[in-house]
Amino acid sequence: MKQLLPLLRRPALTLSLLFIVLVVLAALFAPWVTPFDPNEQFAEGLSMEGAPLPPDATYWLGTDLLGRDLLSRLIYGARTSLLIGVLANGIAVVTGVLIGLSAGYLQGRVGSLLMRFTDLMMAFPALLLAITLAAIFQPSVWIVAMVIAMVNWVQIARVIYAETSALSARDFIAVERTLGAGTLRILGVHLIPHLVPTVLVWATLGISTTVLLEATLSFLGVGVQPPTPSWGNIIFESQTWFTSAPWLVFFPGAAIVLLSLAFNIVGDALRDALDPSLKRRM
Repeated sequence: MKQLLPLLRRPALTLSLLFIVLVVLAALFAPWVTPFDPNEQFAEGLSMEGAPLPPDATYWLGTDLLGRDLLSRLIYGARTSLLIGVLANGIAVVTGVLIGLSAGYLQGRVGSLLMRFTDLMMAFPALLLAITLAAIFQPSVWIVAMVIAMVNWVQIARVIYAETSALSARDFIAVERTLGAGTLRILGVHLIPHLVPTVLVWATLGISTTVLLEATLSFLGVGVQPPTPSWGNIIFESQTWFTSAPWLVFFPGAAIVLLSLAFNIVGDALRDALDPSLKRRM
């Protein structure tokens, strides 16, 4: 905790934490904070020509192409984007840690086989693989989360493998083995606690990646399907109105960028606090 206190003096980190808390609270209490039903189509929500309305006193962020309140859809879209981001990243982190830890500790043929499989997965472009998998399965919130997790675990697996291999070669591990310590004791007492800072940093940074990937898949039409709002499919639905109603693209785009940037800043701050080699920067 004392390591984190100096970081809170950074204005960028403070603003990032406040923004994340604001988005999370808005998503959790969406039914109570949204001014309108996100799927309700208002007859007065379109102009006489049938075009979306710009921001005004009634619709603070304007309306979309069907006359729905954009602010309400963004708040509910935060629910979808955060749910997929946290769920997909959690599955990816757990998968990557298990594979990297097993390969780094066991070594030999088992470790080699696991890492060759990891290398094979890394050889495929993540976005192309995600698009292919999302197109094969019926898109939904849960399917999109699983697809993103399937393409995002490889990076942390490589990092955990490298750290586990280095730790396993240390003298204190050799001493523990000589004293008859079992695998569970070595993993639980000596290896996993050393990996916790790395896992925390990657878990935080990974949310940014999963939010961006979800938005990309939804924008391409193979992610979360309407009428369920997500920041990506709001942009997808509104792309034909980019020039005449730019607020339809600007506001969800800004939300995606700001949330991703906020998680990146928090992840970098955690890395600075938990990595002793970077304390000189604090």
